[in-house]
Amino acid sequence: MTDAAMSGRIVVVTGAFGALGAAVARKFAALGARVALVDLALEPGGALAAEFAGLHLLLGGVDLSDFESTRKTMATVAMRCGGIDVLVNVAGGFRWETLAQGEVDTWDQLYRMNLRTAVVSCQAALPALLERRAGRIVNVGAAAAARAGAGMGAYAASKAGVQKLTEALAEELKDRGITVNAVLPSVIDTPRNRLDMPHADFARWVAPAAIADVIAFLASEAAASVTGASIPVLGRG
Repeated sequence: MTDAAMSGRIVVVTGAFGALGAAVARKFAALGARVALVDLALEPGGALAAEFAGLHLLLGGVDLSDFESTRKTMATVAMRCGGIDVLVNVAGGFRWETLAQGEVDTWDQLYRMNLRTAVVSCQAALPALLERRAGRIVNVGAAAAARAGAGMGAYAASKAGVQKLTEALAEELKDRGITVNAVLPSVIDTPRNRLDMPHADFARWVAPAAIADVIAFLASEAAASVTGASIPVLGRG
């Protein structure tokens, strides 16, 4: 894609203040899109605020598991930017915990963080996306959802839900001009993951920028015939 491939398009990225979300936002901005970065965190980390000042929107303090809060945010983006063309659901979280030594509440927490945020964001953005009649939704699932290891049950279950949301919504919207797809990354090379797993082979992890490239493709005109797909992005893992 050229640097102007997304020129004039409005892209909403949830979970945009984190490592992957910021990489996705940068990718779309580089392609000429106007990006709304949405996150539960109040303030973006590092130099993100300065990097996206001006044309783009940074909207912190948004509880993406709450429909009314998210609806107001999507409406604000649509009003200030003139619509929404692309929604990328990056927001989510991880917790390693065995069932025997863990808490049942962890399952509820990861459901809210990983699946409910995607469901709510899709529903809240849908009116604006339907107005465009050529909208794109890209969800971030997880390769780990295919087969959960010990301590991964709650996380894998919630991310498997994201994949099924993607499939069902793609069927629902296939005759209305909106494509819905997912990417399924393996372990993402982020500072937090390096801190948590210091002895891992980082070279086998997948870089946020590489995931962002696949997401940008799924949001492009070149992928107009692709919907309901879940694309593994595994690096060398």
